[in-house]
Amino acid sequence: MYRRTSIVPNIYINSLAFSSVFEIGDADTIQANSRAIAVQRQFPLFVEGEADFSDYQIFSEPIPSPDPDETVSTTFIHENPVIKVQSMYVIGVSNSSVIQVGSSRSVNAEARVKHIRQLLD
Repeated sequence: MYRRTSIVPNIYINSLAFSSVFEIGDADTIQANSRAIAVQRQFPLFVEGEADFSDYQIFSEPIPSPDPDETVSTTFIHENPVIKVQSMYVIGVSNSSVIQVGSSRSVNAEARVKHIRQLLD
């Protein structure tokens, strides 16, 4: 992996949550996984341990992967080994997202969220 220097003098991130990554510089591998069951109720009732990931198929379904043997032709010209970003302003990063100023050999990010709405009749 080609290595460069990343320079970011000004950064503002309001919120970074749920297996998200903020990376300045190079990374060999970034692995971000997030699972959530979000229950929205018209009447607020909170019960601990009321749902299990195994109860919902979305959390066990395989995610298709690209064919690693597929040939991709690329050309990179690195005239300057410095990545320079003057400033970054980020409102929010969530659920296995990645913000990076730099290079990565491999990024694998997965977010699975089951939303449930329970409304009164």
